[in-house]
Amino acid sequence: MRTMTSVEAQNHFGLLLDTAQREPVSITRRGRPVAYLLSLQEYDALAQGKADSAATTSTAELLAAFRGSGKGGGAARLVAEREAERLREA
Repeated sequence: MRTMTSVEAQNHFGLLLDTAQREPVSITRRGRPVAYLLSLQEYDALAQGKADSAATTSTAELLAAFRGSGKGGGAARLVAEREAERLREA
């Protein structure tokens, strides 16, 4: 998952939209996730409960963490854990 600051998202909105077509994008403010942007197809799959792909499943987990913790606290922890895992694998 790509992460962008809110300033980067504003300044590079076209890139943000293009990236969201390939993978969910976490938008942060002051280092904390405040929003996620995902493609319409991925949103439709989530809304219909069809979490088939690994990306959709991880997005569903992130959304659940974000909704369940107020102001993204749980999501921030989950994103940090995923990023650490990704770095260990690389």
